[in-house]
Amino acid sequence: MKTILLPTDFSDVAKNAARYAVELAKQAGANKIVLYNAYQAPVITEPTMPVVQMIDMDTLKGITDDGLKNFQTWLQEITPEGIELQTMSEFAILSNNIEDVCEKTNADIVVMGITGGSKIEEVLIGSTAISVVNHSKVPVIVIPPHATFTEIKKVAFPCDFKKIQETTPLRLITTILKDTGAEFLVLHVDNNHKHFTEETKKESEKLQVLLQDLQPQFHYIDHEDFVEGINEFADAHKVDLLITIPKKHGLFEGLFKRSHTKQLAFHSHVPLMCIHE
Repeated sequence: MKTILLPTDFSDVAKNAARYAVELAKQAGANKIVLYNAYQAPVITEPTMPVVQMIDMDTLKGITDDGLKNFQTWLQEITPEGIELQTMSEFAILSNNIEDVCEKTNADIVVMGITGGSKIEEVLIGSTAISVVNHSKVPVIVIPPHATFTEIKKVAFPCDFKKIQETTPLRLITTILKDTGAEFLVLHVDNNHKHFTEETKKESEKLQVLLQDLQPQFHYIDHEDFVEGINEFADAHKVDLLITIPKKHGLFEGLFKRSHTKQLAFHSHVPLMCIHE
C-alpha cells in the first residue's frame, strides 16, 4: 500500500476518517494521502421567487480549494514526516468519478467516513460512502462516525461460503494482511444450520485450501441475526477491521439491507473494508 485516497467534505466525520487514514498509513507503510473533494454547484431557490440562482463556478472552485488547503493544514499537524499530503478537487459526483480519481492518483485504497445516525435508512441507504463502495474497484474502508483507529492486529472476514473460487479477492486480502501483519479470522454465521447444504461444505473446503498460506482461523457462529452475530464476535475477539465482499445478492445485502429499526452496532466502532469480488 503506497497511496491512500481520502474523499472529504470537511465535516467532523471526514476529519475522523482523516485521522484514521494517517494512522493506517503509518502502520501499512503508505507514503501518500490524497485529499479529494468532488464539488457540485448548489442550487438556491428563493421561496418568493421562481428563479434558480447558480453560484459562479470559479467562486465555487475557490471555496473548495480554500477548504482543502485548510483541511490539509489541519491534517499536516498530525501527519508524520515521510507521508506526503496532496490535494485534488474536481467538479464531479464522487461516486460516478471514483474510478477515474483512483486511476489518476494511483490510489491503492480509499478511506472515508459515513454520516448519519444508527438507523439503516439514515446511515446507509443513499449514503455517499455506500455509493462509492458500489462503484469503486479499489478497496474502500468505511469509517463509522465514532470509530477511532486501533492498530490492526485482527482482521475478520465474514463469509457465506458461496462461489468461493469466483468471488474471493485473494490478492487484495493478502496485501492488507501483509501490510498490517494482522491475524486473519474467517467467520461464518448461520442459525440452526438453516443455510447449510452439501454445497456449503464443499465451498468451505475450497476456501480453506485457497487461504491456507494466510493461516486463517475459522469460526462458526449460530445466531439468528447476521449483523448482531458479527458484532458480538468482533467485540469478543477484539477485531480491528472487517473485510466484506459486496455481492449482488449476498453478504453485502445481508449487511446493509436490514430493517431500519435495527442498529448495526458494530459500525459504531469497527471499520469496514469493502473489496469487490
